[in-house]
Amino acid sequence: MPIVLRSFMRDRILHLLLLLGVILLPFADFRWQQLPGAVDWHTIMTLTGLLMLTKGLENSGYFDVLGARLIQRFQHERALALFMVCAAALLSTFLTNDVALFILVPLTLTLRKFSRLPISRLIIFEALAVNAGSLLTPVGNPQNILLWSHGSLSVSAFILQMLPIAAWLMLTLMALTWWSFSPRAIQKHDAGQEHQWQKPLFILSVVLYLLFVMALELKLTGWALLLVAGCFLLLARQVLISIDWSLLLVFVAMFIDVFLLMHLSLLQPHFAAIGQLGEGGLYLLAIGLSQIISNVPSTILLLQKVPPSDVLAWAVNIGGFGLLPGSLANLIALRMAQDRRVWWRFHLFSLPMLAWSMLSGWLLLQWLR
Repeated sequence: MPIVLRSFMRDRILHLLLLLGVILLPFADFRWQQLPGAVDWHTIMTLTGLLMLTKGLENSGYFDVLGARLIQRFQHERALALFMVCAAALLSTFLTNDVALFILVPLTLTLRKFSRLPISRLIIFEALAVNAGSLLTPVGNPQNILLWSHGSLSVSAFILQMLPIAAWLMLTLMALTWWSFSPRAIQKHDAGQEHQWQKPLFILSVVLYLLFVMALELKLTGWALLLVAGCFLLLARQVLISIDWSLLLVFVAMFIDVFLLMHLSLLQPHFAAIGQLGEGGLYLLAIGLSQIISNVPSTILLLQKVPPSDVLAWAVNIGGFGLLPGSLANLIALRMAQDRRVWWRFHLFSLPMLAWSMLSGWLLLQWLR
């Protein structure tokens, strides 16, 4: 069986989402021609390009070289964990949370080759870090882009609005990282021979990466995706074969399921009442809704009923913690971790983080009033 088809057959999350869609279909009030529009194709194209580019960097072998250097530089698990969490948060503020994960998670996986480290736990904390770091800026994540574009705040004013909760959550996350990782020395494997890497493939991937990010800013994603796919098809076909293509179908299925859920006749009267909620009700609704349909669709839905206030902005970003669907970044990170146990272990850290963020975030909001 081909590798691509085998990944589709083994993808239990995809199967679950497809089953949910089949169950919702008879109860949703919609027209079939609306379904293609339910998918955010810009997001799908962006993820496709990032999957290709990250796999190109990974196949070049340069992550092995960089991983070996990291292991030599850091002597203790806690110090390395704090560095990776800070790097994830910092990158997510200006490269967006998914781009930060596509850079750091493959690098983190290579550390397994050189040492005995709790890799899955480290990836979990990187997922938490991009959720905390990306909320600071208007371009850090998709929900912030939506909130900023619907509002009237300048970039600096938006950052000022989000700075208190961003600083508080990062302080919390750093303390949690300190507590969760041991100060013991990293147990390193024998260095062995020097790692070989394919310099032409690395250079090609980096150049295409830069061009792709620039194209995202210029809203030329489709053309940039064709360029990336064409270059790899001609020069490095193995990159395209080894991509986790089923991840893209997971996102398509998620968008369609959310669309069907929002068009359930039973829920329409409740959606109409959203505009009458007070700040506390909106805060709880935005966080709770994010746990079910993810924070980006929640933002899209709520912006149809309420203005892009600081309460809404804080709530949908806090909603990225907690359950797996809270943020699409969670799904990306855990899929790349390639560890079945990471799915439930993630919630051991993310659910307490959600509870603490909800409580402290609301108290901080009231204090700032």
